[in-house]
Amino acid sequence: MAERRAPGSLESQVMATLWASTEPLTPAQVQEALGAGLAYNTVQTILIRLFDKDLVQRRSAGRGHVYWPADDAATAAARQMRAALDGPGDRSAVLRRFTDDLDDADAETLRALLRRTRRRSGEA
Repeated sequence: MAERRAPGSLESQVMATLWASTEPLTPAQVQEALGAGLAYNTVQTILIRLFDKDLVQRRSAGRGHVYWPADDAATAAARQMRAALDGPGDRSAVLRRFTDDLDDADAETLRALLRRTRRRSGEA
C-alpha cells in the first residue's frame, strides 16, 4: 500500500519546484521535476488549486497553461506567518512557540531586524 503524504506536502513540493525554476512551467514540466510517479492529472489539479488560492499565476501556452509563483518564497512564508498571527488563538503563544525553535543565528537575525524596525519608527 502506498504511503500517504502529509496534508499540503504536494502543494509545497510543487511550489518549491516553481520557485526553483527561472521560467514558467507547464504541468508536464512540474510532473517531470517532481518524479515519484505522479499522474499528470494530479499535478494539474494541484496547480489549479494553487491558482485558485492566488499562490501561482498562469497564462495560456498552446493547448494548456504555464505556471509561476505569485510571490517569492520569502514573501509567501511571511504571509503564512502573518495568517498564523491573525488567526484564532493567542498571538503571544504563537510568537513564543516560533521563537522557541529558533537557533542562535536566526534569533540574532530577528533581534537585529526588530532593532532596525524600532529605529525606523522613531522608538528608542
